Amino acid sequence: MAETYVSGVAGRYATALFELAREAGAIDAVKVDLDRFGALIAESDDLKRLVRSPVFSSEEQEHAVAAVLDRVGIGGLAGNFFKTVAANRRLFAIEAIIRAFDALAAAEKGEIVAEVTVAQPLSDAHAATLKGALDQMTGKNAQLAVTVDPSLLGGLKVKIGSRLVDASLKTKLNSIRTAMKEVR
Repeated sequence: MAETYVSGVAGRYATALFELAREAGAIDAVKVDLDRFGALIAESDDLKRLVRSPVFSSEEQEHAVAAVLDRVGIGGLAGNFFKTVAANRRLFAIEAIIRAFDALAAAEKGEIVAEVTVAQPLSDAHAATLKGALDQMTGKNAQLAVTVDPSLLGGLKVKIGSRLVDASLKTKLNSIRTAMKEVR
């Protein structure tokens, strides 16, 4: 396996969890639970507020996270991890931790995670075409992590590691606007 580096608070937490999951032979199970929790955050404004807001105490965050985990049935290593993150006042980084863990898990399998941002949801055909192009370009099995951002207007952004390809209409329009200002 090629070394995959993740940095910062998110990287340290993700690496620690990844090593524990590897020792327990539970990388896939932990990844499923992390992705489920990430989906819950994306769907719930209240959970987003709890995760991102500094006004909640660590005890309040711990109790709320424990209640959410019990309700959706996330336990074991991932459940304990979420509770630890809440106790340490690091819930603000949980989405970055999940992305870093996904990158470590993908590298372990010889895959690569491509963070794709689009203006509208991708159809299955477009996703397959994009995946095929990324597989060919990287020489690895690309896994797409797609997010929708209507502010892009059209096109897409693809980020693999530190490389970013921005083919969004928003960026192109901003470039034209800048060029027109320079002409004046």
